[in-house]
Amino acid sequence: MKIKQLLSSALLLLMVPQAMAVTVQWTCSTATDPWHPGGAVQLSAFSPEEVNDVIITRYREQRMLGFGGCFGELGWDALSKLGNDGRRQVMQQLFDPEQGADLSFCRTPIGANDFARNYYSLDDRDGDLAMKHFSIKRDKRGLIPYIKAALQVNPHLVLWACPWTPPTWMKTNHHYATKAGGGNGYTGSDMRHGDDQFIMQDSYLRAYANYFSKYLSAYRREGINIAMVMMQNEPYTINIWPNCSWSAQGMARFVGDYLGPVLERDHPGVKLWHGTMNTANFDEVRHVVAHPKAGHFIAGIGLQWEGREIAAQLHRQWPDMALMCTENECGDGSNDWVAAERTFASIRHYIGAGAGSYMYFNMVLAQGATSSWGWKQNSLVVVDTDRRTATYTPEYYVMRHFARHVRPNAYKLKTMGNDQSMLAFRNPDGSTAVVVANTADSDRPLSIALNDEVIRATLPARSFNTFVIN
Repeated sequence: MKIKQLLSSALLLLMVPQAMAVTVQWTCSTATDPWHPGGAVQLSAFSPEEVNDVIITRYREQRMLGFGGCFGELGWDALSKLGNDGRRQVMQQLFDPEQGADLSFCRTPIGANDFARNYYSLDDRDGDLAMKHFSIKRDKRGLIPYIKAALQVNPHLVLWACPWTPPTWMKTNHHYATKAGGGNGYTGSDMRHGDDQFIMQDSYLRAYANYFSKYLSAYRREGINIAMVMMQNEPYTINIWPNCSWSAQGMARFVGDYLGPVLERDHPGVKLWHGTMNTANFDEVRHVVAHPKAGHFIAGIGLQWEGREIAAQLHRQWPDMALMCTENECGDGSNDWVAAERTFASIRHYIGAGAGSYMYFNMVLAQGATSSWGWKQNSLVVVDTDRRTATYTPEYYVMRHFARHVRPNAYKLKTMGNDQSMLAFRNPDGSTAVVVANTADSDRPLSIALNDEVIRATLPARSFNTFVIN
């Protein structure tokens, strides 16, 4: 695409005074040499006669909330094998704004997720509709120390929370899963997509809304402020680990008549998002977001897995509604460069479709670890519990290329040209961060037109790169 053919979009171009000097900081990662200064960068004056790969415009798209991962009990167990110094070093590499990846927006489960030690909820006393036995005692042995260790490194870390399952006594099958397997002891029939596994009675719905409120209050007493919640992880999954099926009608009823009003009354500063939606059915999501009661309370939409297919459609329908990728596609424990390229492509897809935040799932796991239900996954950090050492995986560097240089409250910038492996952002300090991958087996030259300058560099084969331009 010729630059002069794009000059009809001149109002989009960000022009700065000629006197301003341009500096470029290039950070590059390859499989053999992650996170090192890039090579030579050439700067030349913009010319409308030249052909460049990409132009970066001044047109601001969605606001960026941040990048992060999910806290989990098995992650804390792995970290605990490193000793205090080793654990502190990993936390710095994950969360430190100056020396680490600067993960700034993270997720935590309400009760057990699929990488908990085993099933639990915060009130497993049958029939306790008054929530007299609600307790975060177990969280104080795993999740809360993990979160506090992160907050010690980055006090500005923003947190959101989501349950994988309500307490089992609130569910129609009285079990944490929706199907048998993985040693979960479930002997009933599989639930069906679109069914409400929650007992849709007023007393149960009211108690469950109170469960959320008590969770937020209990964590606040621990010095942990949860900024937002989503009501259910993957309501369209049928599986062997903790989960819960909901219909769109059931979710709209719970949010509109119970959870939304309770949060507005008890925790007015906590935002409620609709998520985490693992469906490609746009109408299922629209039913809740556009619902006359539920929609009033919804501040954003969280998507994962199949939800990726409707991200762009949702953004077109509600361009001012915040979107998030709530979970990367978690891999199979390979922790290799191919997995990192898939995660980069996933980030590119979601942010290109309008998402303003991206969550990795397991930040830390022990080497070879599987979940309590037999699932092996990738992680940003792998702990060798025998040698008491930590290894940073290729996906750690992918997340770092974004989180370290794309600041909270940055804006995605519209780009024009051959930008299928690139994203550009304008940071609050005025700098421009460009994150680009080269997935080819050979080096690739790249030219970027920005302002009245052209930036040229040669990207190494199979590399991730961030250019910070001032």
